[in-house]
Amino acid sequence: MRTGFESICVVWFMTVSVWAGSSPILTASQVEALTLPDVRIETAVHHDGSESSGGIKVSHLDMKGVIGGSIRFELLLPDDWNGRFAMGGGGGLVGSIQNAARDSIHKGFATVGTDTGHQAEGTDGSWALDNLEALVNFGHVAVHRTAEVSKAIMRAYYGKGPSKSYFIGCSRGGGQAMMEAQRYAQDFDGIVAGAPAFDWSGIAALFVHIAQTMYPDPNTLTKTCLTLGDLDLLYAEIMTQADEQDGLKDGIIDDPTAVTFDLSGVSGLTDAQRAAVQAVYDGVSNENGMIYPGFPISAEAGPGGWFAWLVGPIPGRVNLSYAFGTNIFKYFVFNDPDWDYSTYDFAHWQTDTRLAGSVLNATDPNLDAFASRGGKLILWHGWSDPALPASATVAYYEEVLTRDAKAMDYARLFMVPGCYHCGDGPGAYQVDWLKVVVDWVEEGNAPDRIIAKKPGPGGAPTMTRPLLPYPQRAKYTGSGDKNDASNFVVREK
Repeated sequence: MRTGFESICVVWFMTVSVWAGSSPILTASQVEALTLPDVRIETAVHHDGSESSGGIKVSHLDMKGVIGGSIRFELLLPDDWNGRFAMGGGGGLVGSIQNAARDSIHKGFATVGTDTGHQAEGTDGSWALDNLEALVNFGHVAVHRTAEVSKAIMRAYYGKGPSKSYFIGCSRGGGQAMMEAQRYAQDFDGIVAGAPAFDWSGIAALFVHIAQTMYPDPNTLTKTCLTLGDLDLLYAEIMTQADEQDGLKDGIIDDPTAVTFDLSGVSGLTDAQRAAVQAVYDGVSNENGMIYPGFPISAEAGPGGWFAWLVGPIPGRVNLSYAFGTNIFKYFVFNDPDWDYSTYDFAHWQTDTRLAGSVLNATDPNLDAFASRGGKLILWHGWSDPALPASATVAYYEEVLTRDAKAMDYARLFMVPGCYHCGDGPGAYQVDWLKVVVDWVEEGNAPDRIIAKKPGPGGAPTMTRPLLPYPQRAKYTGSGDKNDASNFVVREK
């Protein structure tokens, strides 16, 4: 059902929908003069492609505007339009116009990004203090309204709307993607959700639990019991114990949940350090059971692994999980900037987070509305993600499969061995996910085997590996180049 705002946009733009074609029918000044309900177009500038404009090297219209007084967006409209629309998600708590699909304009897509209704640094949640409208915009409304306004502008600019619409995002953008599939099933035909932050109340609980373990004294945030050297030592022992258990010694654990690792076998750690590590692995629970799962092994090493995300200290923010967890509870849950994480009792978590979760969480396994209109959803997550536990995405997808035995007709999950948060890592992680979902939506090519690449100097791949729909995994045949995807076959989980 369309809202009144959406209906007005549709009726208003029916007057220009008689034209056809994939080239603009309005000038930049005409676009800038458009009048849309509750929308202010600030600028509309045409670039001829002769000079790079924000990394864009094709002729296009760059327009910026504001929806509802606070939702800022940037819409890029190529002169040579392929008839498709790709919206990209943001990261962290957003706070600036972000668009993970921005580069799709080079393939002919019209593309848009939004700041989700506020301007702030990406871990700062203070904008939500006593501001329910800002929280709701961030939670789900801003992406939806931006998509609707963008399509209306496209109908004016090109004389017709997009033939197919896509959303692609990772981290916060992955959560936005899942929210769109669950709450606004008509917005997009194909959706890609990478390493999704989709259960905000659960994630915040996990992060605060880890903060309580790593930094039990809120007045001492400059030192923790674990150092970068300790984490490197831990990772080395994990590789010694577990690397070959998947059948191939290659510095990559194909599925960390399918191997055994004994933390007691790691020498050089104190009892306090072992307890801190175990807290990260165990996740957070209360008397009602698991609140949010912990992290699988294989993301412990290096400055971009556990240290940056979970341990720290990093000047100004302790570490990223501390920054996100405390900001979510302070400003999204309790509206209390002085809230003390160190004394929080998780026994009250369900009640405390119910309201915020109703706005932020995209945990519903019911995708019937999205599936019934022919939508296709791709989920993916790196097994070595140090920012968001991959196990949570697996658990959500298993709920989807349990609810609907035919869910793989419209929703598939790909787990990426050796991949960190949204990319990088020792594994092969580079995939053109937009192409994969377009092929599924428009050609009916359900993704059964995706070849991921690990880019090397100059962009040439140094490794390729197959990614298979969960619960399948790839297995090395035992011969041939281990860095060549052709030497891997299907192994059922």
